[in-house]
Amino acid sequence: MVIAPLGAVALRAGGLSLSAADLSTLRFTLVQATLSAALSVGLAVPLARALARRRFPGRGFLVTLLGAPFLLPVIVAVMGLLAVFGRSGALNQGLAAAGLPGLSIYGLHGVVLAHVFLNLPLAARMVLQGWQAIPAERFRLSEALSFTPADTFRHVERPMLREILPGAAATVFAICLTSFAVALVLGGGPRATTLELAIYQAVRFDADLGHAAGLALVQAGLGGAAALAAWRLAPPAMFGAGLDRPVPVAAAGGWRRIADGLAIGVAALFLLVPLGAVVLAGLPGLTALPASVWAAALRSILVALTSTALVSVLTLVLVQRVARAGDGWLNLAATLPLATSGLVLGTGLFILLRPLAPPSMLALPVTIGVNALLTLPFAFRLLLPQARALEADHGRLADSLGMAGVSRLRLLTLPRLARPIGFAAGLTAALSMGDLGVIALFAGEAGATLPLVVQRLMAAYRTEAAAGAALLLVMLSLGLFWAFDAGGRRASA
Repeated sequence: MVIAPLGAVALRAGGLSLSAADLSTLRFTLVQATLSAALSVGLAVPLARALARRRFPGRGFLVTLLGAPFLLPVIVAVMGLLAVFGRSGALNQGLAAAGLPGLSIYGLHGVVLAHVFLNLPLAARMVLQGWQAIPAERFRLSEALSFTPADTFRHVERPMLREILPGAAATVFAICLTSFAVALVLGGGPRATTLELAIYQAVRFDADLGHAAGLALVQAGLGGAAALAAWRLAPPAMFGAGLDRPVPVAAAGGWRRIADGLAIGVAALFLLVPLGAVVLAGLPGLTALPASVWAAALRSILVALTSTALVSVLTLVLVQRVARAGDGWLNLAATLPLATSGLVLGTGLFILLRPLAPPSMLALPVTIGVNALLTLPFAFRLLLPQARALEADHGRLADSLGMAGVSRLRLLTLPRLARPIGFAAGLTAALSMGDLGVIALFAGEAGATLPLVVQRLMAAYRTEAAAGAALLLVMLSLGLFWAFDAGGRRASA
């Protein structure tokens, strides 16, 4: 599913040659990904530092909220930003009331803004984990040595940031390279086109598969290099060991307390206001949704549930084999999809399947397969540590009792791995529910999923219907995640 589409892309591309417009697209792709990664990680440092050293009511909720944009359908996040920063958004209305000129969200700054909204929480969680990995005894020793806040940062916190930030930046960079929905809505035009959007335009509007294949080959090379960098720059555990005691750490007061409060407050507003705007705009539209929205919602649920079933089965097979035998090739196969994207795989599958059947007939099966493939690495990484611990703790005893096959799966594996399986299944379902990628290449008017219908309603300026459909998409995505995650937790109890 990875090598065959990439092979088709490479063969169709032939001799790779990029026009001036293609080079401009490549430059824009690299510039927006670089700026998005730099801003996301740069802003994540003060936010994570404030969350690490401050305790306040609602802190746990805010930390949990940092995971929401990762589950939020990208098209819905973009709609929330448009409600705040768009031409008729709250910000421009306030500027107009003050007699000031309005701002446009479209172009490079809009794409970067959306990527920061989507990836700042992820970067903050990664940096926050680094801060929490520093043993509390190090901070107590800093106090005993009368370190100033600058000394503590230089000797305790800065070494951690040197290990964490490169990997976090590479991860965000890789994500922004393969962002399609953001560029589709906020980009466009010769000066604000990414490689993913150019591939889509070459397939859907120009019917130039050779050009699309050449661009997909470049995109695959960039994505592979970014994924390799993110993997190689993953932070090692170099922060030392502590006593795992919840030792309270004194936080600096004065202007530093004010700065931490500002970082937390601004980040909370930046995340909550667009989400709140989606809810407020979508509630009136829920009562008058067109029939196409409900049909698309059923198709999206079918895609999400089928993809989740495929990922769950494949992940269980892979993690058990790798945990027991340490098979490096299977480990590589499970992580290989990280080096590509939905549009690249979709282009290769379009080239392979077009001679066999009309693309619109294959839209849902291809979408299910690609969604399963792209979410498999996340599920694999979530289950593998638990599967290795299970094998280390109970594997030899199960072998001595002759437990194998279905009995081992039913009595040992599923009960012990139920919680991570439920979380991974919920993550897969939510990501599949909100995906707007390969379906945009294959679907006709009658086979669209809910994210594609939302995008089409936005393009047709049916604002109220689009807002209602977007709210329905959020409810279904988060509902599926909650159902699977809660089911896993109940099964493990």
